[in-house]
Amino acid sequence: MDTQRLIDALRETDAVRFGEFELSHGGTSDYYVDKYRFETDPTSLSLISEAFAELLGDDGSKLAGVALGAVPLVAVTSVETGRPYVIARKQQKEYGTANLIEGDLEDGDEVIIIEDIATTGQSAIDAAQALREAGAVVDRVLVVVDREEGAAENLAEHGLQLEALVTATQLLEDSGR
Repeated sequence: MDTQRLIDALRETDAVRFGEFELSHGGTSDYYVDKYRFETDPTSLSLISEAFAELLGDDGSKLAGVALGAVPLVAVTSVETGRPYVIARKQQKEYGTANLIEGDLEDGDEVIIIEDIATTGQSAIDAAQALREAGAVVDRVLVVVDREEGAAENLAEHGLQLEALVTATQLLEDSGR
């Protein structure tokens, strides 16, 4: 994987912004990584899917994307690798099938979670729990950006290994911050 090329692509989309931002877990930060900037850019998506494919190897696991943010990432990675995927919802729908997991998931399937950005890792932990309750075997989480704010440690406490394409340190390097 060409990490610098991916970092350059993320920067070119203006995905990294500076200021005062409230994060989804309730904390604040002086920078924000706007996933929608890179998830709507074909060049970034292509580089991300290639990098995820390299990390995945040939183990035959299915993929899972956490709704909504990781759906574009898991979809392009599925196309890149030919692997099927499921979508893990944050909460059950109150209509239709009321599924928490969307897609074909069989008891005993090995699944790797794909996520956009990891701060605390809580959304990946929740997804892993839902997948495990549905019968999946889950032990890996792949993310585009690890903000390096405790996600790896929190995931490890739940038997999950975090693998990031880029860390916040790498992404912010030479940005004047």
